[in-house]
Amino acid sequence: MGDILIVDDEEDIRTLISDILGDEGFDTRTAANSEEAMAELNREPPGLMILDIWLKDSRMDGIDILKVTKRDNPDVPIIIISGHGNIEIAVAAIKQGAYDFIEKPFNIDQLLVVISRAMETSRLRRENSELRRKELRSANIIGTSPACKALRTQLDKVTKSNGRVMLTGPSGSGKEIAARYIHANSDRANGPFVSVSSASIAPERMEEVLFGRESTERGIEQGLLEEAHGGVVFFDEVADMPPGTQSKILRVLTEQQFQRVGGTDKVRVDLRVVSSTTRDLEAEVEAGKFREELFHRLNVVPIMVPDLADRSDDIPELARHFIASFNKSQGLPLRNLADDAVAMLQSMTWPGNVRQLKNTIEKVLILGADKGDITATEVEGESRAKGQDSGKAVLSGDFTNMPLRQAREIFEREYLNTQLNRFGGNISRAAKFVGMERSALHRKLKSLNVMASSRNTAAVEGTATGEAEETA
Repeated sequence: MGDILIVDDEEDIRTLISDILGDEGFDTRTAANSEEAMAELNREPPGLMILDIWLKDSRMDGIDILKVTKRDNPDVPIIIISGHGNIEIAVAAIKQGAYDFIEKPFNIDQLLVVISRAMETSRLRRENSELRRKELRSANIIGTSPACKALRTQLDKVTKSNGRVMLTGPSGSGKEIAARYIHANSDRANGPFVSVSSASIAPERMEEVLFGRESTERGIEQGLLEEAHGGVVFFDEVADMPPGTQSKILRVLTEQQFQRVGGTDKVRVDLRVVSSTTRDLEAEVEAGKFREELFHRLNVVPIMVPDLADRSDDIPELARHFIASFNKSQGLPLRNLADDAVAMLQSMTWPGNVRQLKNTIEKVLILGADKGDITATEVEGESRAKGQDSGKAVLSGDFTNMPLRQAREIFEREYLNTQLNRFGGNISRAAKFVGMERSALHRKLKSLNVMASSRNTAAVEGTATGEAEETA
């Protein structure tokens, strides 16, 4: 998008401007009427357009071409030229999005200055928009656990294609971050990333939000699909999309065009679609709640985003990442995590996954001290911390009704199972932390039957046979 399209019904004017701009190092294209102009625009949007407002033997005049171009290619700066100009026409052109208006006969030096300024303004606008998109959300997949590495490998395989991806996984596991990772590492990284929250948009407004609308009172209002032109649209929780909208989205995926609500013109879009869901979409299809054709269109490449319980090794790195992020974005204290805080975070359950961990870190930074390490007491919460300060543990009714031997066995099993999960099934690291010899820990695990109940059975058994001592 670096050349200049010259649209004028006078061949002498087209040739003169093209020759002068060619001498200045610009590539140019020309069009004598609206049909040729629209054909050139559809073939490839130019870096700038010089547009005559009066075009003989054309279906559209310059203002009409200006409106359509700004609708479909809003980043293209347009300079209007006219031999019959007046202040009303100039104002109308500027209101419709023209960069400037120059009256014929024009001074060539003046035209070159306006062209230079228009292209520089357009370049800066694109760069600023790109920077804002990059700063809006992180696209990094944080973690080095086996589950995280496997996810990153799968995502890397799909970044360079235009294939549609369906991200599945529990709520809060980071499906939108995975979608942004695909966008940031794809050939569309310089294009927009538009997230559509299917669950938060009222069903009766879904089509207006997606497709935009046209009305005599408010003119043209772009929808999210137009905003995503040239980039990626992310349908979050796609199972919540209304049935009527599902059929229209299916048509968009097939034709790459649609009509705005209240409009008659076809709007062409170039999109890559990434979707996500926490539900079993095949079950939704069988229940008649989701269109089977749309499911197959969206589910070209299914990728599972693991929950935090399957990547507990990543919790310290994620927590430190959130601390640094909140320090940068909100000015919250930049504090370190004490070892006991790390142990506490890894032993806790996280039904809300990464999102819950992030919220917990933010709360600790807001309510905690301004300096010093974050301790287990802060992470665990005030009520349980009081029990720690007094050297007491809170026992459930079940424990108090058990003999000591039985209660101790249950505690040891749960404690060691938690440590194994914390260290990804790595017995050597777990043994070091709990203060036991590796062989002694292995015997203890066997006696408590922990290998049979642990999520990391394969890793534990591999270590026991000497086949795979380290899992990450």
